[in-house]
Amino acid sequence: MRPLRSLLFVPAHREGWADKAVRAGADAVILDLEDSVPPGLKDQARIVAAATIDSLRTTNPDVTVLVRPNALDTEYFGKDLAAVVRPGLDGLLLPKVYGAREVLDFAALLTHFEIEACLPKGCTEVIPTLETAKSLVNCEEIAAAHPRVASLMVAAARDADVSREVGFEWTAEGLETLHYRSKAVLACRAAGLAHPIVGLWQEIADLDGLRQFAEGNRRLGFAGQVLIHPSHIETVNDVYAPNPEIVDRFRRMIEAFEKAQANGQAAALFEGEHVDIAHVKTARGVVALAESINNR
Repeated sequence: MRPLRSLLFVPAHREGWADKAVRAGADAVILDLEDSVPPGLKDQARIVAAATIDSLRTTNPDVTVLVRPNALDTEYFGKDLAAVVRPGLDGLLLPKVYGAREVLDFAALLTHFEIEACLPKGCTEVIPTLETAKSLVNCEEIAAAHPRVASLMVAAARDADVSREVGFEWTAEGLETLHYRSKAVLACRAAGLAHPIVGLWQEIADLDGLRQFAEGNRRLGFAGQVLIHPSHIETVNDVYAPNPEIVDRFRRMIEAFEKAQANGQAAALFEGEHVDIAHVKTARGVVALAESINNR
């Protein structure tokens, strides 16, 4: 899965809302069949979700399309997957995960529905959500549970499932969730998953608070953020994109190192700093990320 800075939740039964998310600049749209859809509208939501996936595949093929299905302990998940596993779906945001077992169960179901839809087996990725106490404890095994796992999304929201499960009192500073957010980043990196995702900021009008929250998580190692309002997209896209000044500096660093390497040297003096291949690998990764964003 490509790097995703902004992933916007859209209630799956709301026709046209995904198009608004795309126009607002979201890197990914999450069509939500779970919490934001009342039980009586689940069937309608599946129909709208399928039509939205088909539409976005044609009109906005560069936008990542995810679906959050209902959990495995509900009566809905099988119908959810039957409706949305189709060309144009990039992956599932998995709810109510406790350990590797849920990931493996969803992976097996995806294989079945990919075959039914004449899709290549394994083409649909999954992003498990860490929103239960058990999932936070088991995040390492979840990250490594199956090749379909593309990232982890760690929840840190106020008055939501995770705060009830863990029992913390939410603050804007986030010290109460710092340990498990850090643990989730390490779990991703250890499993070779380069783009951990965090969520979410609930204060709709507080864009300064949103920026501080996003900047703190970026410094911690997160690469993107789940959102609930389109007004947050611009801020989050800006925070999680590499700073242009840093990108320019890294380009100069790469050039200086490559010149030194051409002269048989394993290190270079760059703007007063000793740099070697380890620094240049970091620089190349940041430049590649910036170029991938600019080419969208």
